[in-house]
Amino acid sequence: MKVGFLARGLALAAAILALCPAYSTAGDRDDIKFRKPLVIGHRGAHGYLPAHTLEGYALAIELGADFIEPDLVATRDGHLIASHEPNLIATTDVASRPEYASRRRTVVIDGAAETGFFASDFSLVEIKRLRRVQDFADRPQQFNGKFEIPTLEEIIALVKRKSEESGRTIGIYPETKHPTYHKSIGLPLEQRLVQVLAQAGWSRRDAPVFIQSFEQSNLMELRRMTPVRLIQLVDANDVNADGSLDYTAPFDRPYDWTASRNPRLLARTFGYFATDAGLQEIKSYADGIGPWKRYVVSSTAAGLPGPGEASRKLLPAGDLIERAHKVGLLVHMWTFRNEQKRLVSDYQGNPVNEYLQFYRLGIDGVFSDFADTAIAARVLFRLERDPDFGRCFTGDRGGAQRSPPNCE
Repeated sequence: MKVGFLARGLALAAAILALCPAYSTAGDRDDIKFRKPLVIGHRGAHGYLPAHTLEGYALAIELGADFIEPDLVATRDGHLIASHEPNLIATTDVASRPEYASRRRTVVIDGAAETGFFASDFSLVEIKRLRRVQDFADRPQQFNGKFEIPTLEEIIALVKRKSEESGRTIGIYPETKHPTYHKSIGLPLEQRLVQVLAQAGWSRRDAPVFIQSFEQSNLMELRRMTPVRLIQLVDANDVNADGSLDYTAPFDRPYDWTASRNPRLLARTFGYFATDAGLQEIKSYADGIGPWKRYVVSSTAAGLPGPGEASRKLLPAGDLIERAHKVGLLVHMWTFRNEQKRLVSDYQGNPVNEYLQFYRLGIDGVFSDFADTAIAARVLFRLERDPDFGRCFTGDRGGAQRSPPNCE
């Protein structure tokens, strides 16, 4: 990645952001106004920098993200840090540090054995000695070893600074990672998260916060503890050749359902959440759903030349977004990426085409590793839907013979 190219991209994103008006999120009952569809910086700017660093979150904000997404795990001394998983082996340099070699062990998380180095075996002081690495081999590696692991408090401070600098509201979208596992080791996440939000002054409905989780009981507990908005994540293991979803464990159901041993819950998969009954159930404790995008637009094996998903063809879109909106739930979908191998052939290698499809389907937000691409697609979508928005975008709103455009 050349620095000049990134600098030009930052300048373009800043220009787009300055000219694009804010407007309310569909279904939002609160006063805070965000652009729609929301662009959520997935793990920061994971397409460019190692995941979950202050530098990556700051880059996502500079590229136009409305929210940034820190995944939360707990240290041995109870601090919440940003990490995609409790196991640090793939995303930090811990394996190369001889002083921590004895910490390597095997742990069962959500029924699956993992070998590595786990955040709960390290104090915050020790965590701060580690450095992040890029865990996607096909993404820039030159920043490995340069950036620290941030705490939730540090992330909130960053967001507040950037909000003040930019003159726009920027939010956080934390995910509670493996809450049942954290409870089993005596480090529950819920109260710690609520306390940090309270200290930040964000214990209110209109705070710029969404909390997400793949587990249901975790969200139900949080609903009793905080008024901030909650999102039920909806997972699956893979897509079968015919486009149906594969529910192989441990991605078959929320792990709290498995751990409960309740026959009623064990009879379900994540797919239950996409049914009308499941959506009504979610509505009783959460404000929206965060499904994998294959729940709305799946794909089928097509034997086409090309790597990964580029060999597949899209199937017709389903109606999950419409049905979720009908019961008053937001829909924030994941994960949007730019690489050819992560784009189904119908998108012709252009990630903007994927965003536009989902924007046209009425999505309320997208988790993106490349916030700049999501922002550019959002402007195209607005121009496509409302040609008069071009005058808002260019700033040409006056003229004696012309009525001002609706830029809200």
